[in-house]
Amino acid sequence: MSSSNENGVSGSSNNSREKTYKKTTSSALKGAIQLGIGYTVGNLTSKPDRDVLMQDFYVVESVFLPSEGSNLTPAHHYPDFRFKTYAPLAFRYFRELFGIKPDDYLYSICKEPLIELSNPGASGSLFYLTSDDEFIIKTVQHKEAEFLQKLLPGYYMNLNQNPRTLLPKFYGLYCIQSGGINIRLVVMNNVLPRSLKMHYKYDLKGSTYKRRASRKEREKACPTYKDLDFVDMHDGLYFDTETYNALMKTLQRDCRVLESFKIMDYSLLLGVHVLDQGHREGDVNIVDGKRTVGQKVLYSTAMESIQGDGKAAEALTTDDTMGGIPAKTHRDEKLLIFLGIIDILQSYRFMKKLEHSWKALVYDGDTVSVHRPSFYANRFLKFMGSRVFRKIQRKSTTQQNSFLRKCDNTAQKCVICCHLLTLINALVNKL
Repeated sequence: MSSSNENGVSGSSNNSREKTYKKTTSSALKGAIQLGIGYTVGNLTSKPDRDVLMQDFYVVESVFLPSEGSNLTPAHHYPDFRFKTYAPLAFRYFRELFGIKPDDYLYSICKEPLIELSNPGASGSLFYLTSDDEFIIKTVQHKEAEFLQKLLPGYYMNLNQNPRTLLPKFYGLYCIQSGGINIRLVVMNNVLPRSLKMHYKYDLKGSTYKRRASRKEREKACPTYKDLDFVDMHDGLYFDTETYNALMKTLQRDCRVLESFKIMDYSLLLGVHVLDQGHREGDVNIVDGKRTVGQKVLYSTAMESIQGDGKAAEALTTDDTMGGIPAKTHRDEKLLIFLGIIDILQSYRFMKKLEHSWKALVYDGDTVSVHRPSFYANRFLKFMGSRVFRKIQRKSTTQQNSFLRKCDNTAQKCVICCHLLTLINALVNKL
């Protein structure tokens, strides 16, 4: 059985049977990733900085890395492979936008062994995490990689306008070719830090059709639950008004961007850390024997992603909160929330339309997850804004209701009540 890391995502196992992907062993794939990215990023430093041009989004660079080495590449003990880099200058710009220096990018990915994670979804993708918690490397299908390439000009425009976003931050797109097999990879931000235990983890779509975790998933040490599980287990997550408004504004903006690209079937990955429970368990920020600190990449934490007023990153993230968003349960338990929109490389094309059509014939068409982009976005936002995220009620409103209950006369009959009620309402509106 695979071991489980602290954020509830299963880590790599020590089984004698090594995991393979497209007939390539995980160790060979991890080695090729580090060698390929090490070469291509190092080579990119010799190219001068300049503005990103339209043609830069469609450039593909390729290098052959034989096992015996060459004048350009080091020798290695993996099968010969070719490494392709898509839109290298465009992705260099994306990394710079998030404050990622070439040396830091190389250090994160190439210095320490990559950590293999299990995939709770149905895509069959492999996930690797860098040891410093900064980056996730995910294998993607040909159609997803192709769609991301087409998305890049619009993605570039959106990042320039809104670097604070809950959308995935893509830092690189690559392809490994070996033995007639293509393995495509995307490097992106890590949403859930390993250094804080996620007591609850959810994959939410705003759909109710078959949106419960399977029995097999529930048996895991830290399962990933779904929409109906959340409704059963929580009475919402409560935020102060300012935080709630910032969170919903960010989600609304991001959903409109996805809708404009005809993207749907995405999810909100939500991690919940219960502070009191963490303290009882002796939860400290130590992973692999090292004390961890917050993520260094700009706009990478949950709190930074929803802040729209330009506050400094240092004021938002501490080693204790790891950039989580403070929240409470309806029982006043203190929480830290980590979240991000995932799985956005799904375009509403013919097969998705067909899938929705036949599901709608058998089930309620409004409940299935595969839907047209505009409906999907609206249903997603409605579910998040009413069932998942809620505002903390102001005390003045509670006091007002208590006062009215104590009063024997109706507001219409009692002049004093009317005046006091008017004053209370005026105070509430000013707050």
